[in-house]
Amino acid sequence: MDLPRFVRTKEGDGESSPNLYVANCGPAVGLSYDTIASVFSSFGEVKGVFAADESGVRVIVSFLESTSAHSAFKALNGRPCPHLGGRSLHIRHSILQPPSSTVHDSVPVSLIASDLNIPGLYLFHDFISTKEEEELIQAVDIGPWKSLSKRRIQHYGYEFHYDTRNVDAKQHLGALPSFVSFILKRVSLFPDIPVNLVLDQLTVNEYPPGVGLSPHIDTHSAFEGLIFSLSLAGPCIMEFRRYTAGSWIPKIASISEMKVENPNRCTELSRKAIYLPPRSMLLLSGESRYAWHHYIPHHK
Repeated sequence: MDLPRFVRTKEGDGESSPNLYVANCGPAVGLSYDTIASVFSSFGEVKGVFAADESGVRVIVSFLESTSAHSAFKALNGRPCPHLGGRSLHIRHSILQPPSSTVHDSVPVSLIASDLNIPGLYLFHDFISTKEEEELIQAVDIGPWKSLSKRRIQHYGYEFHYDTRNVDAKQHLGALPSFVSFILKRVSLFPDIPVNLVLDQLTVNEYPPGVGLSPHIDTHSAFEGLIFSLSLAGPCIMEFRRYTAGSWIPKIASISEMKVENPNRCTELSRKAIYLPPRSMLLLSGESRYAWHHYIPHHK
């Protein structure tokens, strides 16, 4: 995903900006966006935390209110922060550079689903514990893997065929594995979940570092109305795009990957992004399931 363009504020304008540029802080020094947001949220509501550049040691913290940003600046700038590994933070006020005809503006990354205002999209933090995550990864690792061009997969219940982009309902692979039984039970307790909901299909995707997922809407007939996505082992940023009907059609170029044929030429487009921390459960339903493309940007 393109990085946002932030610039230094003009002299005297700093206190009017809700955005902070924070150096010596980020994933490359062992500090997750979730941890950073938690620390800065003590000064006010944080709209999002995302990379300021590709270094991994500089981030943008975006507050809802500029007064919150100024309070954080006064309290943390140039001082060691005990809640961020004792690192001394170097902070300045920043503003988002207006987009031009040659530069694509990037998408602020939200931490909670409600900020995206996409009906039917829900994110449940800490859906499983760290111990449960470890046990799930161990159980999956010994399972039967199939290799695609850029990732490995496992199918349970029904196999999704990437050549036809569908499942064969006549080829049932059996019951879902026992190691996901507690997950199914917790899902059944979600509010507004149909009492007669049957979850009989599971796909495990292993994404190596840097590998993402091209924009797509999952096949309606293959996955039906609700899609649950549990993140394990690491975080990622997922972007959502909604195109005007008929303005863009994805091109399927191979049996394993959906390629995007220059979607940026489409100007009638809404883009939103959310940070998915480890052990979080994402639910796609309703409009978020059927009207919005979702994808994970590829990185070097």
